[in-house]
Amino acid sequence: MRPEPSIRTPRARPRRDGPASGALAVTLAALPVASGLSGCVPEGPPSERDPALGAGFRDDFEREQLGEAYRATSAAWQIEGGALCGRGAKNHGVWLTRRLPRHARITFDAWTTSTDGDLKVELWGDGKSHATGNSYDDATGYLAILGGWSNRRHVLARLDEHGDDRVVMEVEPSATTGPAAPVFAGRRYRFVIERDRDERLRWSVDGELVASFDDPEPLAGPGHDHFGFNDWATPVCFDDLEVLPL
Repeated sequence: MRPEPSIRTPRARPRRDGPASGALAVTLAALPVASGLSGCVPEGPPSERDPALGAGFRDDFEREQLGEAYRATSAAWQIEGGALCGRGAKNHGVWLTRRLPRHARITFDAWTTSTDGDLKVELWGDGKSHATGNSYDDATGYLAILGGWSNRRHVLARLDEHGDDRVVMEVEPSATTGPAAPVFAGRRYRFVIERDRDERLRWSVDGELVASFDDPEPLAGPGHDHFGFNDWATPVCFDDLEVLPL
């Protein structure tokens, strides 16, 4: 039986299997598009000087340089073939400098060429921090990890990817579809992560719910208002980012 999604209450590009959520059918033409013209990565800690999200943000990474909309905490990140890619970042991610509102929907494509999976992002973090040791137990936001721990589990965590309160779905190695399937090398996945006014964090991949998290003390406001891409060791790529306020 396929396990139910976990719910806790406290350029030949890779293919993408499965439809994107119908809830994402929005008009994006008016949203600001990231530009790499300056070729600059902002220095220093995030602050009120980081622009607010406004009506939304989108990025197809069709350029040569990361650009001023991002703050990288490692040299592992670069633009490759119209995507943001990294390898061996050791939990030193790259942050979007736009400040997130408390309620937002974040969508993007992610893939790896490795059978080890490990597609990872950070949500409502501080926009500057990174792991200070081998274990990422000092994150500043939520962590969504697809195929982590050598493709053995999918995890939605708060502040600590090893925390006792994390939501875990164990991978079914023989599954080829569904939320419990492992990450397949070369397959492009569409992530949808949102927190709406019921304060529940929901994470879906290719239209299927992987996990949700009810946080009695939601991470929001200054210090918890940025989104970032991350990686440990495997080669990963991200593309077609869309961030919308809810």
